[in-house]
Amino acid sequence: MMAPDRSSLSRREYVRALVAAGGASALSACLDAVGGGDERSGVDAPPGTDDPDSLPGRQHAWNGALSSDDDGNVQLPAHHVLLALSLHEGPDEDARETTEAALRTLERAYEWSNDGLVFTIGYTPAYFRRYHGSIPDSVDLPEPVALTDRENPTFDEFDAVVHLASDRPEVVLEAEEGLVGDRETVNGVDVETDLGSVFDRLDDRRRTGFVGEGLPADRTDLSGVPDSVPEEAPFFMGFRSGFRESQATEDRVTIEDGPFAGGTTQHVSSMDLQLEVWFEQDNHYQRVSKMFSPEHAEGDLVGSVGERLETTNGLSDERIEATAADARERGVVGHAQKAARAREDGEPLLLRRDFNTGDGDRPGLHFLSIQREIGEFVRVREAMTGADLDVPSANNGILHYIFVNRRGNYLIPPRSLRSLPPADPDSEREPID
Repeated sequence: MMAPDRSSLSRREYVRALVAAGGASALSACLDAVGGGDERSGVDAPPGTDDPDSLPGRQHAWNGALSSDDDGNVQLPAHHVLLALSLHEGPDEDARETTEAALRTLERAYEWSNDGLVFTIGYTPAYFRRYHGSIPDSVDLPEPVALTDRENPTFDEFDAVVHLASDRPEVVLEAEEGLVGDRETVNGVDVETDLGSVFDRLDDRRRTGFVGEGLPADRTDLSGVPDSVPEEAPFFMGFRSGFRESQATEDRVTIEDGPFAGGTTQHVSSMDLQLEVWFEQDNHYQRVSKMFSPEHAEGDLVGSVGERLETTNGLSDERIEATAADARERGVVGHAQKAARAREDGEPLLLRRDFNTGDGDRPGLHFLSIQREIGEFVRVREAMTGADLDVPSANNGILHYIFVNRRGNYLIPPRSLRSLPPADPDSEREPID
């Protein structure tokens, strides 16, 4: 894609647009915009490691390497790319070695951190259908399906997705270009092996986005993003997210048994957001009621963007148990309030790593969650849908404002099996194709 025109954009808007565009020209323009590197030498980021054993065995083990905010909540990197990949043909040992070498190049090039790069590679049910054998019972990886009668999503039926994330836009762009063979060096490390001989990059399935204070408000250039998005909000809908006590731990989302122990599952829902109605029809009190709970609004517990909540979304057991009563008696329930009903022994089931997007030149969200089983995501989504609640649809949390257009389920293996894993590593057979 062509790099965007810089003349009408702020620097932050411009570099986000470059990440969304992708490609060599976008990387070149990004390096010019941010400084600290050039097209020939590439980025100047903290270097990675030559010792793979120094990295966590879990691909999804990001939290210990990422920074935290003033309240101790993990801060996701600011810039994200979901790189969709389709295998040329059935996987074999040479393809596995090539894939592993390409991923190791990224680890040698970039520090495992916000300022460097964190990433995962995950595989769809369609990938595992290439094998005669089946995934072991210890892994719950069903085909994606529509989860409400209001949605008609397209499903991710390619083979794999790589999630690249960094605070530095030039890093995610360079890492992507290096992975697919369009760059000879990444952060000063020679790219001797890339994924180009194994996978096709599916540009029409590529997804990008961002998260961070002030970043959504910069996107009022997009159709559908009103000027009333709070300046300090990290997400398009105006509130903080990712409170550490309201997130599952990395231990909780890790598969415990079987050959894929140490891995996890990932769900990605891509959705459009109706922000004009959210901000210009509803007032702040109504938005707090629908995002959190009526009690949050009445007690002014949230603040302008969630700054009063600190490490938790503030949902007590009593307020979660009162969800049905709030629906009947107050005529409104909160999104977080409903979803919390799916907790197990009081503990959240999902670890969310979602991010805003301007893909398609419309405001949206790539809702990315990791969990031990896809069934746990489905349970939370059903609780959030609130079909059992006697409440008007416009007051049923945020359902009235989100429109799912794509869903995908993935297995993220442990690092030791991340490169084209067989369906059952304990009893590998030849792939079908």
